[in-house]
Amino acid sequence: MGTMGPTDTDETPGPSSRVRGAASASASGLRRAGAATGRGVRRTGSGSARAASYVFRQARRASHAEGAGDSGLSRLIEMHAFNAAGDAAVAISLAGTLFFQVPTEQARGQVALFLLLTMLPFAVVAPLIGPVLDRFSHGRRWAIGFTMALRAFLCWVLASQVLEESLVMFPAALGVLVASKAYGVTRAAAVPRVVPPTLGLVKANSRISLAGMAGAGISAPIAVLASMAGPDWSLRYAFLVFVGGTIMAILLPSKVDDARGEERASLAGTTRARVPAIVVRGLRCNMGLRVLSGFLTLFMAFLLRDKPFDGWEDRPELLLAVVIGAAGLGNAIGIGLGSVLRNVSPALVVVIVLVADTAATVTAALFYSLLTVALLGLTAGVSQALGKLSLDSLIQGNVGERTRSSAFARSETLLQLSWVAGGFLGIALPLIPRVGLGVAALVLIAITAWVVTSIRNETRPLTS
Repeated sequence: MGTMGPTDTDETPGPSSRVRGAASASASGLRRAGAATGRGVRRTGSGSARAASYVFRQARRASHAEGAGDSGLSRLIEMHAFNAAGDAAVAISLAGTLFFQVPTEQARGQVALFLLLTMLPFAVVAPLIGPVLDRFSHGRRWAIGFTMALRAFLCWVLASQVLEESLVMFPAALGVLVASKAYGVTRAAAVPRVVPPTLGLVKANSRISLAGMAGAGISAPIAVLASMAGPDWSLRYAFLVFVGGTIMAILLPSKVDDARGEERASLAGTTRARVPAIVVRGLRCNMGLRVLSGFLTLFMAFLLRDKPFDGWEDRPELLLAVVIGAAGLGNAIGIGLGSVLRNVSPALVVVIVLVADTAATVTAALFYSLLTVALLGLTAGVSQALGKLSLDSLIQGNVGERTRSSAFARSETLLQLSWVAGGFLGIALPLIPRVGLGVAALVLIAITAWVVTSIRNETRPLTS
């Protein structure tokens, strides 16, 4: 028998078999990779969902703590987060229309015109807010809801006009501003009705403000992403947020509407219910804080753009971000301090923060540098937050239910006009650091002397 050679029945694979085997292995690898990717996506989605659920549970636990859930304060806190989220979206949407893309001198004139067209009419409209809200003494939820719904409508109108920079923008922007202030007045007047006995007014106000910061912080990146497609899209996003806020306002607890009727308050005079002197003093202190805030916002924005610090000539936007960031950090610190301060008198706090602002402004004027300006922004942020929380508590704790809404309306009007006055001062003064800051320091010194004199007059014993 001869040696056997290869035959057709040999097991050696041919080219086609190898190709089929490679294709099968490739398909199997793709299936395994796809399955692994699917598992990774599911795990990532599950992890994100768990993280979001954890954040939501923690936020809800914080808003319901210390009896806030049972009293209904938690719903007010959550609604305020929606309000701040919508306001942040509107601010981002309109930021590109505030005329900062033109030469400095031209921009200063256009910003002054913007203040004139939007803020000064508010001085006429705002005093009407209190009497109008007086008619909603038994329908506070609907009044709050109306301020949300009105802003939703105006945001939709602005979305169709912002690209054309139509003149309709100005009355619509004014309407958003007035509705926002009306919301602040109505919400502040409703707080004492839902504050639990274990939680003071200062801490309740601080918790509401913290919710506002959280809402704005979450909303701002979303609004920025939407604005990349155009400012109209971020306004449409704001529309949706305010619609949600409208629903939450209507779902507030019924005790928000519990009122016996209100009458108008007067910050001076004797024919109407007079606001206590301690509240008037708190308002004067806050007026000084707002004047400084308006001044710094506009004066420093143009000054740092026109005359940046040495070494920052190519980065004026970053330089301005440092100062604004310091003020924002100060605001957060002030709100945080308000949430932990229990036994400090609000009447004392408003005076202390005014003195602190005055000292910081004097220091920045005498020793002008990036460090002193950043410290001034930080101090101004802390002071404004603590000052406003203390003023709200003074009104809520010292003004009767029948006059509280009107007192809030008038105080908000004066504070807004104080900010505008500071802004006009910042625009009018020459862009010389020590001159501008020196004038602001003199204004604050005068307001501080006014407040201290009123305290001395109140404590001076009567003589026959």
